[in-house]
Amino acid sequence: MIAIMDSVFVADRCDSLREGGFTNFFISILIILGIMLSYVTQHYRIISRGSSEGISPYFVLLGVTSANAQFGNILTLPQSRADVACCKVVSPFECTAGLLGIAQIGTQWICFAIILVLFLVFFRRDEADLLDDEYERDPDQPSWRTAVTVAAICLIHGLFVVIISAAFALGAPQYLGAWANFLGIMAAALAAIQYIPQIWTTYRLKHAGSLSILMMCIQTPGGFLFAASLAARLGWGGWSSWGVYVLTALMQGILLIMAISYEWPSQEERNQSHPQPQRPPYNRRTTPRVLPSPGPYSAHLQAYAETQEEIERALDRESVQGVGENQPLLAPGGLGSSGVR
Repeated sequence: MIAIMDSVFVADRCDSLREGGFTNFFISILIILGIMLSYVTQHYRIISRGSSEGISPYFVLLGVTSANAQFGNILTLPQSRADVACCKVVSPFECTAGLLGIAQIGTQWICFAIILVLFLVFFRRDEADLLDDEYERDPDQPSWRTAVTVAAICLIHGLFVVIISAAFALGAPQYLGAWANFLGIMAAALAAIQYIPQIWTTYRLKHAGSLSILMMCIQTPGGFLFAASLAARLGWGGWSSWGVYVLTALMQGILLIMAISYEWPSQEERNQSHPQPQRPPYNRRTTPRVLPSPGPYSAHLQAYAETQEEIERALDRESVQGVGENQPLLAPGGLGSSGVR
């Protein structure tokens, strides 16, 4: 009876694959490219700064373990197993379109695993391109022991998911559906708290560090689009697969707003931290006389002055006029200066 029900279910899935159009296919391809692009910006951010400073090790731990569970979930779901079985009877294009959901989650799993590798490789390098105040704001940086422990837990968790999934597939396939739902719930629970340590780290540092804002700008709306794409393919029965991306998109949106508020201060704060230099006012007593040629007073001093004091006063008056006529416009005493008369 179970075999008959499975055959009917597979036949229905094959019919749905044949009815799939080019629109959903190209949207799925764009999602894969968007996933790769968004994570490449994070990879580049870590490499370019030469440091993984600012990225919480617990964020990496929860992210990788959530990706492990999510990838195991999509591989063991009845819908996914039916899509793989349909590849024997449908066209290559229809088979490829049906497996794009698995490819999407697999791509994300690989990209997040690369973040784990970069987190270890660039952990607290001395030649990192960091500002002094960024180090001062993070006096309690995680230790190398913590980073290695995180990597070990991620590896053990991934092996655990693979071994248990293979055991169910080979020895008790009737329980694969329940195991898939368990992995989906695990992935959703880990994803729900994944961004909490990163939000706290960013709040404490008051800067994004090696966390890529561009990645979050792409992934926040992309997460909702990704969830909608999976929901359209798997339906409500695949809630454990696409629901996790709704949660992560919401949490990532909160982190994105925080990072932007810290990295791009208001115009008033920028003006206060970098005030514009003010042009000093013109002082006739400190500005040197500019007399490139005899002026109206110096050429005929005898007509305007008799005593030494009168001569100095006439030269001062002519010097001010000379500054106004010959000094560059942007120099002190130039255009608009109080010294022009």
